[in-house]
Amino acid sequence: MLAPFRNYRKVITLSCLSAALLLSGSGEAAVAATRGHNLPAVKSSGVPAGSKVNDEAARKELYEQMSAATGIPWFRFAAIDQYERTIAKKKGGTEVSASSRLTSIAIPAPVWSGPLNPDQADKSPDSISFFGGFGQDGSGDDLADPANDADVLYSMARHLLNYGNSANDFNIAIWEYYHNGRAAQRVAQFSKLYEHFGRLDLSGSAFPLPVGTMYAYRSTWGTGRSWGGARIHEGTDLFTPHGMTVRSTCFGVVETKGWNRFGGWRIGIRDIENRYHYYAHLAGYEKSISRGDIVTPGQTLGWVGSSGYGKPGTQGKFPPHLHYGIYRDRGITEWAFDPYPLLKQWENQEYRTLRKNKKNKS
Repeated sequence: MLAPFRNYRKVITLSCLSAALLLSGSGEAAVAATRGHNLPAVKSSGVPAGSKVNDEAARKELYEQMSAATGIPWFRFAAIDQYERTIAKKKGGTEVSASSRLTSIAIPAPVWSGPLNPDQADKSPDSISFFGGFGQDGSGDDLADPANDADVLYSMARHLLNYGNSANDFNIAIWEYYHNGRAAQRVAQFSKLYEHFGRLDLSGSAFPLPVGTMYAYRSTWGTGRSWGGARIHEGTDLFTPHGMTVRSTCFGVVETKGWNRFGGWRIGIRDIENRYHYYAHLAGYEKSISRGDIVTPGQTLGWVGSSGYGKPGTQGKFPPHLHYGIYRDRGITEWAFDPYPLLKQWENQEYRTLRKNKKNKS
């Protein structure tokens, strides 16, 4: 086994490193500015862990500290972390321990240490570099530890800066890291959401139809469908008069919009939990909504119709209703699950809020 090289590198202050990055620009120049230096130890947030709010505050502080040190916007770190948080299995089958890590980015040992490194648990930055590994020391302790959040984020930052610091450079770097177009798209969508709202908590929700109006629905998950071939019903049908407002159920990015021979005029929205919300059989769209737009819970998307089951423009082959489906992306596959429990939860939440508001006004 090759003995690790020991090179005690000088630790510079966070302000000096940040200034060097700003002066040197992006891409190779920015990487050069950090080469030969470790980041100062990234401090914990000082917020007790154990709750979603506290964990989010601690993670955001960590992203912001790494952003100050590398010049990479915090929301890009957050987007990569959130993507990995939403997929069921991490690369290489490894899982991140919630008790030891704030972030969920898991880098397989052959990538971290180098594929030909005889020590796949290697933590020496110099020997990892010798074997072409991904791992870097971001905490200033002279170790490149894949269980250390600062080391993982800094290693990712060095990868990103190899491509530059523009949004397009970021997309290329993500593609080169995952070699998966779906992953690159998801990370870009999450980054856009975090940048727009400036926070990590994007958990709000709404019922897809205005509560208190005329509609009816029940669980129709898994029932048979024959038009276009034998298949099952992957969603819930909400029957309501033609022209009823259809609303976004979540914070998200409009991923698809247009005609589908099964769903007619449909729109699809990706939320921060990597769930795809599918609204089908619409009569039309809110004219201001376009692909790539950001939407919020309760925002108007379009109106209920009876489009679908044919070529573009086909209408009236069934009573007007909204078909609402929800799908979860696990990195390689995307699968549908029954939205009925969530619909009931969102409906009840809105009724409670309406009753509370009415009581407060009286």
